[in-house]
Amino acid sequence: MIKKGSPGFWSGFGVALVIGWLAFPRILYRSLEQPVQFSHAIHTGETVGMTCDGCHTFSNDGRFAGIPTLVQCAGCHADVVGETEAEEHFVKEYIKQRREVPWHVYARQPDNAHFSHADHVNVGGIVCERCHGSHGTSGSLRPFEENRISGYSRDIWGANISGVKSNAWEGMKMNDCVACHNENNHRSACLDCHK
Repeated sequence: MIKKGSPGFWSGFGVALVIGWLAFPRILYRSLEQPVQFSHAIHTGETVGMTCDGCHTFSNDGRFAGIPTLVQCAGCHADVVGETEAEEHFVKEYIKQRREVPWHVYARQPDNAHFSHADHVNVGGIVCERCHGSHGTSGSLRPFEENRISGYSRDIWGANISGVKSNAWEGMKMNDCVACHNENNHRSACLDCHK
């Protein structure tokens, strides 16, 4: 048996820590491709000039900015408009068949958390980019990383297993909400978000 203070113990401990640090996220999360490759850059760029709220509308309770419905997309995409394979696939498999796209939602919060986009955008004046980064100008959708246990996106915890982040959109945990409220002198009570 290796004694706790011996170099062999610390070497084994270090190797186990590194292996766990690298392997755990790969075991815990599975990578899923979005059903359709979508370019925010084409839609929000100079050619089309749409804004986030042109597609992502608030629900009645303001909780979720929502994924565009097929009806919204069909307004422009009843037929193929551009020249990409992704759009051809979208029109053929979803628009023509009147089938909603089963998007994987990166920022969906757990069911026990109520987050009102409407309050933050309309009342707080927060722009989408503050929490979602450059997602609205991305040329393609990155893979959705789903937690095998909870089913939620890795974006909720953040890509860095340590929880350390350099941008607001690199994780969306309760402590992030509380810190932002404290920075902006807004009160925080449990029942504000947990209903």
